[in-house]
Amino acid sequence: MAELFGTDGIRGKVNQYPMTPEMALKTGKAAAIFFRAGSGHDRPKIVIGKDTRLSGDMIESALISGLCAMGADAFLTGVLPTPGIAHLTKHLQADAGIVVSASHNPFHDNGIKFFNKQGFKLSDAVEKDMESLILNQKPIPCDIKSEAIGKVHHVPEAVGIYSDFLAGHVTPETKKRLGKLTVAMDCANGATSAIAPALFSRLGVDVVPLAMDPDGVNINDACGSQYPELLAETVLASRSDIGFAFDGDGDRVIAVDETGNVLTGDQLIAIFTHFFQKQNKLTHQTVVTTVMSNIGLSKALSDMQVTHLKSAVGDRYVMEKMVSSRAVLGGEDSGHIIFLNTHTTGDGLLAALHFLCVMVAEKMKASQLGTIMKVFPQVLMNVDVRIKPDIDEIQGLSEGMAKVEHQLGETGRVLIRYSGTQPMCRVMVEAETHRDAEKYCSQLADIINKEIGA
Repeated sequence: MAELFGTDGIRGKVNQYPMTPEMALKTGKAAAIFFRAGSGHDRPKIVIGKDTRLSGDMIESALISGLCAMGADAFLTGVLPTPGIAHLTKHLQADAGIVVSASHNPFHDNGIKFFNKQGFKLSDAVEKDMESLILNQKPIPCDIKSEAIGKVHHVPEAVGIYSDFLAGHVTPETKKRLGKLTVAMDCANGATSAIAPALFSRLGVDVVPLAMDPDGVNINDACGSQYPELLAETVLASRSDIGFAFDGDGDRVIAVDETGNVLTGDQLIAIFTHFFQKQNKLTHQTVVTTVMSNIGLSKALSDMQVTHLKSAVGDRYVMEKMVSSRAVLGGEDSGHIIFLNTHTTGDGLLAALHFLCVMVAEKMKASQLGTIMKVFPQVLMNVDVRIKPDIDEIQGLSEGMAKVEHQLGETGRVLIRYSGTQPMCRVMVEAETHRDAEKYCSQLADIINKEIGA
């Protein structure tokens, strides 16, 4: 049986393995056993939240049944961004947090991801231990007496607790100056719909809301961080100072400046690095990103004399390297931004607030801040695959990569990897011109498609 955990928890199409009620029930049982062992008491306390997709209730209910059957108490936050679950887990002094979400994926997918009691995502080693419990062919024994089964507790104040946590990072002086800004906000019809507009309005910002009417199937549908085109149009039409697009579960953000240009996650990291450095807040002069980061970010950080460390793709791997290097800033080009001195995971809302604070502190427009980093043209092609052999075992690919890398020289790079959550191979090429990046990317994608394409 295939491994359950991918780059970011368990994920798949709803009602297909592993995203079935039966597997969610088993996962809940295993989680109760696993987190009881580390809790020091017989009745573990587990926080559960979800995004807005239709299948959320189904998966959540099955998880709850599994948890309660094994004597764990479930504390339900309802719809709340993923980083909100991380915060609530710590705030409620729970033993773990569970998020029912497939992040930026379409509504027909769903997922299950975990936080430990400190609010951090689980390591590979811990996930493997839990996976062995879930995938054990023998039924998980249920020896909990009827009087010891778990209870369900609702946490109606969850949105308020998380909102207060975010607002607490804005000083009164900054709040006064935020009142002069107009911000367009694309909530992806997802989890941030329940909190973002009210939070920013509370801070005095004039909000132009978009995609904040979730119906269970429109999450990430031509909106959110994956589709910034609508946001760009709205920024221009409303003459907003800045626009933010979140993904379905709110742990990533993409910005659009006042001229309609998209600011990627890498550009945001460059902007935060420059600002933190000026404020003497960039501990150890180190920033962590993934191997997918644009070559332009490496050049910008080098110019700032900042050490640039790279991890495998996935915000939890960024976090692990941040902890080991004692860096306070890191993230991914996709928009996961981690402020380790503030939170334990990527948080789109927190990153958006920080960006507004930089704008008012520097008295600069978003477009001016964006010039800190030059973005090298990057083309990413996803090839659906039927199998996932080692990359270097794909016939003709090593030779093709070597040829492209020779032609690019020092002005570009190639990165090929498999998706950790979907049956696809991602081909990324950066070059001085978009034409070259597209040409070379297409050449390599064709080789992969010919050999292992679905």
